[in-house]
Amino acid sequence: MRSVMAANGSAAVPGRTVRAPRWAWLLATFFGAGMLRPAPGTWGSLAALALWSVGARYLAASWRTPAALAVVVITLVLGIPAAGFVAREKAEADPHCVVIDEVCGQMLALVAVPLHWNSLLAAFILFRAFDILKPPPVRQLERLPGGAGIVLDDVAAGALALGVVQLLLHFAILK
Repeated sequence: MRSVMAANGSAAVPGRTVRAPRWAWLLATFFGAGMLRPAPGTWGSLAALALWSVGARYLAASWRTPAALAVVVITLVLGIPAAGFVAREKAEADPHCVVIDEVCGQMLALVAVPLHWNSLLAAFILFRAFDILKPPPVRQLERLPGGAGIVLDDVAAGALALGVVQLLLHFAILK
């Protein structure tokens, strides 16, 4: 039997709820997008796509790829513990309200993608497809413990989507 740990690392008292810090809830649900129904993961992906497609227009083209990668790294580094805290509080392996994993994976799928509607739509659809279907190695990463398993499977789905989108761009199927 695993012991439940409180947010500060001490053993939790049996029968008592371990409360996730407020910042973890805000980040893990991506400021409430994870509370939307139906399909909170799709809402999280759409939120990332919308924010990126608007925000990236204010960046010089040469800064877009580094900025997208920075967002991926930040959501990865902060999202893993946030997702873990919320999962422990809810006593669920991968709560539906946690969508920071979709935000991270969707952002990875958008790296170096032109701000054209068809390229953005392709990145969105491919990411959601890989996230839902979970081809190898996505399914295997989902089995990692805690926040790592919640987030890293979506990072793998995002990497697969990124690869396919870049191939479609390379062969001029997308512009």
